[in-house]
Amino acid sequence: MLELYDQIQEAKKAVEARWRGKAKVGIILGTGLGGLTDDIKTDVAIPYGDIPHFPQPTVISHAGRLVCGNLGGKAVMAMEGRFHFYEGYTLKQITFPVRVMKAMGCEVLVVSNACGGMNPQWAKGDIMLIEDHINLLGDNPLIGKNDDRLGIRFPDMCRPYDPELLALAQKIALEEKIVCQKGVFVAVAGPNLETRAEYRFLRNIGADVVGMSTVPEVIVGVHANMRILGLSVITDQCLPDSLEPAVLADIIAVANAAEKKLRVLVRRVVETL
Repeated sequence: MLELYDQIQEAKKAVEARWRGKAKVGIILGTGLGGLTDDIKTDVAIPYGDIPHFPQPTVISHAGRLVCGNLGGKAVMAMEGRFHFYEGYTLKQITFPVRVMKAMGCEVLVVSNACGGMNPQWAKGDIMLIEDHINLLGDNPLIGKNDDRLGIRFPDMCRPYDPELLALAQKIALEEKIVCQKGVFVAVAGPNLETRAEYRFLRNIGADVVGMSTVPEVIVGVHANMRILGLSVITDQCLPDSLEPAVLADIIAVANAAEKKLRVLVRRVVETL
C-alpha cells in the first residue's frame, strides 16, 4: 500500500493531466451550497472516481466532482460534495482532498457547511463565520505516523481560522448587508441528530452551532500550513425547550435560500486575496 505522500502525488498527477492551472484557493462546498460552482469559470470538472484514492460521496446532495477554474481572478479548486465520518470513511480519507489541494499549490482553504443553530439569538438562514471549533468526533486525522513533508507532528491550534480572513469576511458582509454571525462550531459524528440533553450539553461547553463535518478538514489544513476561512449556514434551530423534528428537505431548502449570500461572500473574499 502506498504511503499517504505517494497517494497524494498520484492524485496530483491525475488532476494535472486534466488541468494546467496553479491553484491558489481550495473550496469545500457543503450541503445545498454547490451552486457556488456557477460563479467559477470552469476549465474542467473531474469526477472523484477519476482521481486516485478519492472516496465517493454517498450523500444525495453532494455531486462528487472537483471543479477547477477561475473565481474572482484567482485559480481555484472546489469540491462539489464532501465526505463525512458517518459514511464510514476514515478521517484520513475524508481529508485526502485537502492534501491534494495543498500539493496543487493552494495556500487558502475555504470550508462551508450546513449546521444546526444552538444560539437562541440567531435565526435560520444566518451565516456564521467560524472563529473556533470543538472536535467531538472521537478521532483525529493526524493520528498515526507523521510525515514531515506534509506538516509538523504537533500543529498549534490556537488560531485555526485565520483572523485576517475573518476580518475580511466581516467587512464584506457589512458592505453587502449580509447578516453574518461569528461563533464556535462543534463537530459530532452523526448521522443521527442530537437529543435535547445533548444540545444542552453542547451549548454549555461553548458551541453556537453543531454539524457533522468541517473540523477534520480544518485540522489537516492547519497541519498543511494553510490559511482557513470557515462558514456555516444555520439551516435549523436546535433549541432544546422548543425542539421539533428536523426535515431534511427543509434543511436543504434553507441552505439553498442562503446560497446566494454565501456565494457573494466567498467570491468577494477570493477576489480580495
